[in-house]
Amino acid sequence: MSVNQQAHTGPPYGQPQPGYQGYQQPAYGGQPLPGVPQSQYGAYNGPMPGYQQPVPPQGYFPSLGFPSKGSPVSLNSDTSSLAPNFIGSLRAPPTSGAPPPASGASLPSGHLTYSQFGHGDVQNGIPASAAPMQRPPASQPFLPGSAPTPVSQTSTFQQYGPTPASVQQLSNHMAGMTIGSTTAPAPPPAGLGYGPPTSVPPVSGSFSATGSGLYTPYTASQGPSPTSVSQGLPLAQPPFPGQPVSTQRLPTQVPGFAPSPSSTGIGPSSYPPSTGASRPPTMPGPPLPGQTVAGPSMSQPNHVSSPPPPSTMSGPHPGPPMSGLHGPPPPTHPPQPGYQMQQNGSFGQVRGPQPNYGGAYPGTPNYGSQPGPPPPPKRLDPDSIPSPIQVIEDDRSNRGSEPFVTGVRGQVPPLVTTNFLVKDQGNASPRYIRCTSYNIPCTSDMAKQSQVPLAAVIKPLATLPLEETLPYLVDHGESGPVRCNRCKAYMCPFMQFIEGGRRFQCCFCSCVTEVPPHYFQHLDHTGKRVDFYDRPELSLGSYEFLATVDYCKNNKFPSPPAFIFMIDVSYNAVKSGLVRLICEELKSLLDYLPREGNMKESAIRVGFVTYNKVLHFYNVKSSLAQPQMMVVSDVADMFVPLLDGFLVNVNESRTVIVSLLDQIPEMFADTRETETVFAPVIQAGLEALKAAECAGKLFIFHTSLPIAEAPGKLKNRDDKKLINTDKEKTLFQPQTSFYNNLAKDCVAQGCCVDLFLFPNQYLDVATLGVVTYQTGGSIYKYAYFQLETDQDRFLNDLRRDVQKEVGFDAVMRVRTSTGIRATDFFGAFYMSNTTDVEMAGLDCNKTITVEFKHDDKLSEDSGALLQCALLYTSCAGQRRLRIHNLSLNCCTQLADLYRNCETDTLINYLAKYAYRGVLSSPVKTVRDALINQCAQILACYRKNCASPSSAGQLILPECMKLLPVYLNCVLKSDVLQPGPEVTTDDRAYIRQLVTSMDVAETNVFFYPRLLPLTKADVDSDSLPAAIRNSEERLSKGDIYLLENGLNIFVWVGVNVQQGLIQNLFGVSSFSQISNALSTLPVLENPFSKKVRSIVDMLQVQRSRYMKLIIVKQEDKLEMLFKHFLVEDKSLSGGASYVDFLCHMHKEIRQLLS
Repeated sequence: MSVNQQAHTGPPYGQPQPGYQGYQQPAYGGQPLPGVPQSQYGAYNGPMPGYQQPVPPQGYFPSLGFPSKGSPVSLNSDTSSLAPNFIGSLRAPPTSGAPPPASGASLPSGHLTYSQFGHGDVQNGIPASAAPMQRPPASQPFLPGSAPTPVSQTSTFQQYGPTPASVQQLSNHMAGMTIGSTTAPAPPPAGLGYGPPTSVPPVSGSFSATGSGLYTPYTASQGPSPTSVSQGLPLAQPPFPGQPVSTQRLPTQVPGFAPSPSSTGIGPSSYPPSTGASRPPTMPGPPLPGQTVAGPSMSQPNHVSSPPPPSTMSGPHPGPPMSGLHGPPPPTHPPQPGYQMQQNGSFGQVRGPQPNYGGAYPGTPNYGSQPGPPPPPKRLDPDSIPSPIQVIEDDRSNRGSEPFVTGVRGQVPPLVTTNFLVKDQGNASPRYIRCTSYNIPCTSDMAKQSQVPLAAVIKPLATLPLEETLPYLVDHGESGPVRCNRCKAYMCPFMQFIEGGRRFQCCFCSCVTEVPPHYFQHLDHTGKRVDFYDRPELSLGSYEFLATVDYCKNNKFPSPPAFIFMIDVSYNAVKSGLVRLICEELKSLLDYLPREGNMKESAIRVGFVTYNKVLHFYNVKSSLAQPQMMVVSDVADMFVPLLDGFLVNVNESRTVIVSLLDQIPEMFADTRETETVFAPVIQAGLEALKAAECAGKLFIFHTSLPIAEAPGKLKNRDDKKLINTDKEKTLFQPQTSFYNNLAKDCVAQGCCVDLFLFPNQYLDVATLGVVTYQTGGSIYKYAYFQLETDQDRFLNDLRRDVQKEVGFDAVMRVRTSTGIRATDFFGAFYMSNTTDVEMAGLDCNKTITVEFKHDDKLSEDSGALLQCALLYTSCAGQRRLRIHNLSLNCCTQLADLYRNCETDTLINYLAKYAYRGVLSSPVKTVRDALINQCAQILACYRKNCASPSSAGQLILPECMKLLPVYLNCVLKSDVLQPGPEVTTDDRAYIRQLVTSMDVAETNVFFYPRLLPLTKADVDSDSLPAAIRNSEERLSKGDIYLLENGLNIFVWVGVNVQQGLIQNLFGVSSFSQISNALSTLPVLENPFSKKVRSIVDMLQVQRSRYMKLIIVKQEDKLEMLFKHFLVEDKSLSGGASYVDFLCHMHKEIRQLLS
């Protein structure tokens, strides 16, 4: 291949890139975008006007755009590049024909150099440190071993600095770190041209799937002259042999990542020159076999104005052609469009020779004369960093077609975003249990070293798709389930039968237990019982036992549960139409109460209460002609004024109930009462369930802060001034302990509370939600409720809430095999001891997250086992045990741990851990702890699993390559970094919601799904392919849908064709589209039908009915929409994905150094 062959040429730097409009920085030429606050930093892709910049705040290192914990570390002998699995193109190099700078020169002090990390424009309120950042000048004649002369640099946002100091490829200072300083002025670099990479045969697929760099780097001091890419590097054995390379995909996926030979910095002679000037060899050294090194003709640019390109792939570089290199090229991945690293250590597309400019500078005229215009700063190309969309698509195509068979220990399941069928063959389905890692360290030291939390997200009553079988119900009669004598674990597939089947050895504690005579069965020649396949508890991962009376409260079987509907009838609730709406809906909804599989009618009884400052109980006994109302005005000492006739069977009392529901809106139509009570309402429900001796659920519909004189009275304590202070945590804590005590009483009785809130102002969700949260209930919030826009969402939520499967009076315990134990629990529940998770109610959407710690060594042979046992009362009043078992592998090598992690589950755990942390620590402390833990996880991988390479590279494990982008989403969420428009109640509400979300819900909540509706195929059932969450992905001529599990936004670009607007909204122009729509109009055309079917499909997938919001481009609602474009910088100060990745890289490097 000709060295001078023209490679793909990207647009010149100073021009806007297509699709990058409207980034939330000033626009390209520095013009401000409408509605975006002016930034003190310059435009992304434009020159800095006049170039004078403010001096950086202390401790704010411009190269990073992030706070730094002290001055930058000086790292010798490393090239800084962001590596495998990681970064690719920047914009292409500048095209100006300005001459290269003088050797050893520095920029004038108002000039800025741009370092290898992102754009310095994220400031997070940073601790101080005075050292200004410096960077070596970028071009000097190459003398082996000569020291580079750095440029001193004083400004906050760095423009593109002069070309690198020595063609030592900047080995010693690519870290963008100081090694001295000089003051002679120098021109900035002109265009660089490198030839395209050579084409190299593909590798056999045994490279690390982790994206680790597997090759030793060259630094200038290391051995013979690195003319050949694989010189002396026998492609180090991949740490994970035999795994397909699923790293950030080859050319098809990421436009042009060039893997580098060492997965990092290449030595001096790695790039062909742009024109062809020759230069002396960098270091004497014997040629490799099959290679003639013809003296100085190793064509090398003498003016290598940038560090080597980083790689994303875990393979060696498709090396550039060297003149004089004969013999077979080293094996590597298929060639890619190469990416040359720009001076800021990020990468731009390789250019061919520039017009009128010889790349190696012999004879370049005007060398060392006046500085030319500086090329503008660049940012990493977001296409070159790990993409959630790509990972999700890859998993769908690789794992969506085959069923996931659970027979093998320690298998990592497909992602939650993949549709797959599960075949239970001895381990619980991932719909019930997902783990942060399926291969756990054998020792606690190894676990501490990796910092990967060992946790399981358990959803004991998860709903299964129709194609999968529900857990079998096993009835062992009066003797009950067979259990281990010592640890009380339940019979499961991992128990070992011995002595011909007369005894079994417990897989959890190794104790030997006699098999009860009625349970005895002979063993076959393999030691398995001959009835192995006939018994669910011996062959399946999940099953249920019918519990005996010993498992019931007070040793008597429970009564069927009851539902009590408690309606706020204060002025606000009546005036908004809410009371009438609830009463109308309940008339029909009562026919849909949950029931056991084949029962004709539900066993659940119902009762009704209304309240404002006093409570009204209703007798709806079937023998009455009209309902009777009884008022309890002594709210300080709550009691239930009637027993018989309060809780009734719906079918028997139907006429009385309908009559009551008709009368309630009329009775309170003229109310003037604005004050409400709250705690006495819960007490009344609790007393009613106690009197009826049953468990149950209270559905409370509530509108305002309970300020009436009564137990649990609250005051308005909302205070935005507390945000970002040490007292901010008080906003998340209940303002009185009264509700904690009430919650404890509710749990003891099996009284679960579901709360529907309709606030027009501060309501103190943090306090009102305590009982709901600790009883395992759900909170729904409809701020500024309006009948016409919110009724659909509220009624759908209410229907789902009433109909969903619930277990009452539940207790869950997680047992583990010797070596680990459950130490910490997250979710909506109450704990009175350290092992039992108690929930008055547990529904099919709730998860309990359990963290495990080592208390002994584990062995690779036996692995680790978990058994989750849930004791609950079904909606028919049957006491049952649901058992889920899971076996995990154990490892002595960190590489095995990192290869079997699941990032989605890890993020679910980290979010819950952080959201609990805000109750006791300042939010900033919580954020810093999260960043630090993730940096430690990635640094440990880098240090122990990736092969040696320069610290300047960011190397991410394959299955954790999305950890930075997802973690950034958690950090930017409303709980940890609220924008000015987020209320205290919103934050408390989100905090409680997330704490019991499953992995699929947190996945879409933190990284919303963005679909281009205009690309949807109206003739197929499939969804259009999702795109990444960034404004630069949106086109003005298209319509997009964004969903996050709580809201669905439909964003309409200003240039959308009139025909599409007519088809979707039924109006003739963009300006006529109404923001007030809460549903899409039903129109008879293919596009309207397709979009409505997509919306319906998404609504069905989520546990809550999402609010539909129409957003027109450049409309005031667009700011709300942009808040969910999580890869961009947020208005509340959250970093963009690119910036955060650079920040994580810096944190990792600090840990490594």
